[in-house]
Amino acid sequence: MASDRRETHGEYVSTPTHPTEHDDRWLLNFRGLDVTRITVDFRLTLSLGSEWELEIESPADLLQGPGRTEINPGFRLVPGSQDVAPALLLFGAKVLSAVAFKTGALRLVFDNRMHLVCRSDPSFESWQITGPQGWRIISMPGGELAVWSGSGPRGAPPTDAMPPLGRHLDLD
Repeated sequence: MASDRRETHGEYVSTPTHPTEHDDRWLLNFRGLDVTRITVDFRLTLSLGSEWELEIESPADLLQGPGRTEINPGFRLVPGSQDVAPALLLFGAKVLSAVAFKTGALRLVFDNRMHLVCRSDPSFESWQITGPQGWRIISMPGGELAVWSGSGPRGAPPTDAMPPLGRHLDLD
């Protein structure tokens, strides 16, 4: 697995440059990436740094602080009806953590105290992430993840090739 050396509190640590699989989740190494562009059509797209994109096609929640409460109901983002204006609060924010759960949910935490939570949809692909070297993670209908990875300059995998649900497909 490729890694990168980053300075943390005056020390250099080696961190993976690609998503890392665990039993119940994928840790996405987006820490420090800015939201550099926000676009809206039938989906909400966030560009993270220069190489990663998150496309949200189903309703998602944007929360301020640690989570939803009666006093902090957060904002409901509905990409299909372009009801996503609160997502503009994310422009320029840096990602602190990003986790794709194998249940199909996604959680991103930003340095402006905003949390973006995308859940799976029973009937549709609710979100997908694409990145360098063919990385693609999709929340499949019903709540599993489809994950592709590749190494080298091939770019994204063919869109008609789907790995088995919940499985990781290495293109090499």
